[in-house]
Amino acid sequence: MMASAGLRGRDRFLTPTKIASALCDAAGRCAFAPPVHHVYNPLDYAFEAHRQYLDRYCRREATILLVGMNPGPFGMVQTGVPFGEVSAVRDWLGIADGVNPPLDQHPKRPVEGFSCTRSEVSGKRLWGWARDRFETAEAFFQRFFVWNYCPLAFLEASGRNRTPDKLPQHERALLYEACDQGLADIVHFLKPQLILGIGRFGEQRARSVLGNAVRIGQILHPSPASPAANRGWAPQVEKQLADLGIDLP
Repeated sequence: MMASAGLRGRDRFLTPTKIASALCDAAGRCAFAPPVHHVYNPLDYAFEAHRQYLDRYCRREATILLVGMNPGPFGMVQTGVPFGEVSAVRDWLGIADGVNPPLDQHPKRPVEGFSCTRSEVSGKRLWGWARDRFETAEAFFQRFFVWNYCPLAFLEASGRNRTPDKLPQHERALLYEACDQGLADIVHFLKPQLILGIGRFGEQRARSVLGNAVRIGQILHPSPASPAANRGWAPQVEKQLADLGIDLP
């Protein structure tokens, strides 16, 4: 499987910051044709904010890795943090700087960093649940860590978000190669007991990369595009976690 084959020839002492930097570079070398109009790489222009997230919260004591798909336009695109709704990142995670917006921006989706007033619903739900259940970020990250499989956000000319799974196969191939390696590396660093895709995509990529090397499942994605998530996301996820045998405080 990718997890073992990809790591044999790599530095076994990679830090999370080095893993993110390598993923940034590898994904940044990929090319995309229309209908993709703009590509945002927050691991590049918001790397300092992302580094703060990793330095503070990527801990080997965490036993559960949550894997999302890719940055949202009002979340990680703005803050450099997975599911990074501005107020949650600033007020709960304590990260409020480190974003230098790229020069080439989509006019309908500007990168405003921590000045962005739009709320990322998925991030508000995810981090809001974590805050309500664990109270402090430190307590949450003792159990969990959140990682986005793909670091890139794709925008069409209209400003519409385009997810990685909708890219043509020949574009996905090189991108997924980079993202698979990043996932394998962060799993190697954390050595979690359980990996949960935040939605089906995260679970599928984890199974493709890791096979049976670690226990893998999924939780409901908090996107407002999901009718199920709009019927009380947090209670449903808590039931899913309980069904997986995960005790919460």
